[in-house]
Amino acid sequence: MKMNVALFGLGRIGIMHAKNIKLNPKFILKYVYDIDKKRSLLISKKFKTSNLINPVKAFKDNSIKIIFISSSTATHIPLIKKAAENKKIIFCEKPLDLNINKIVNCKKEIKKYNPKIQLGFNRRYDPSHFALKESLLKGKIGILEKIIITSRDPAPPSYNYLKSSGGIFRDMTIHDFDMVRFYLGKDPVKEVFATATNISNQKFKKVKDYEIASCVLKSKSGVIAIINNSRHCSLGYDQRIEIFGKKGMLISGNKKKYNFFIDRYNLAYKLQLNDLYQLAIKGKKPRATYYDGEMSLRIANAAYKSLKTKKVIII
Repeated sequence: MKMNVALFGLGRIGIMHAKNIKLNPKFILKYVYDIDKKRSLLISKKFKTSNLINPVKAFKDNSIKIIFISSSTATHIPLIKKAAENKKIIFCEKPLDLNINKIVNCKKEIKKYNPKIQLGFNRRYDPSHFALKESLLKGKIGILEKIIITSRDPAPPSYNYLKSSGGIFRDMTIHDFDMVRFYLGKDPVKEVFATATNISNQKFKKVKDYEIASCVLKSKSGVIAIINNSRHCSLGYDQRIEIFGKKGMLISGNKKKYNFFIDRYNLAYKLQLNDLYQLAIKGKKPRATYYDGEMSLRIANAAYKSLKTKKVIII
């Protein structure tokens, strides 16, 4: 059974999602919407779908089963609430919001609808990264002891983007916080220490952000996670994960042929759609949930508190 989808947000990520939805035989891209009316019309013609003039139409259309949210972060919570009220299945890009209180309040408000929500932490679906999780569950390296994640972008985003991004920990490192939690499983993060700096590009200071950051996390059982981030890398997009256990180590290595995240995680973006379909058809819990979005933001907030106080923050 094919699922009708209404896609909100047609920026770089949204257009990529539109393409993947169109290519997936399990879905029908019925509507697209963007606040930029000209863009919305142009993209609707490109993908041969309907351009939404009034977004309310998608929520009231009983044939629409999935609301797919890839619009700006500030719109995520209002759209989630509207979708939940109208009994729609929800996919939402990360982060849920930059304000943890809004996330918590939204969770309370929509609980009565028992909504099905998948969050866009696409790296959980990357075959290389996921293989580490599978091997860990099979006990191939024994008890987990340490996680090391390296994540470096080839070049910083625009100044306008930085102004509204929420900062490096909420915008960039949040993916890595989520991957740490993914590998830890039921072992929660309890301690966070963060440090950051600006050396090569002073524009970050204008928006009170950072170009280079590192975090050390410690789980309840004592597992140490080290995250290395940079908004620029002369060698290109750099994505690596190492996990160490009592019996050995496993590596998801860097793939140098990819220039940035849409290329590097192309397959992951497609695979997460299959998970969305299983959520819609069978109610199967997706790899990334609303709760995962909430917890990763809590860690990001703790990282900022650590940065300010220069102390380890207990979650």
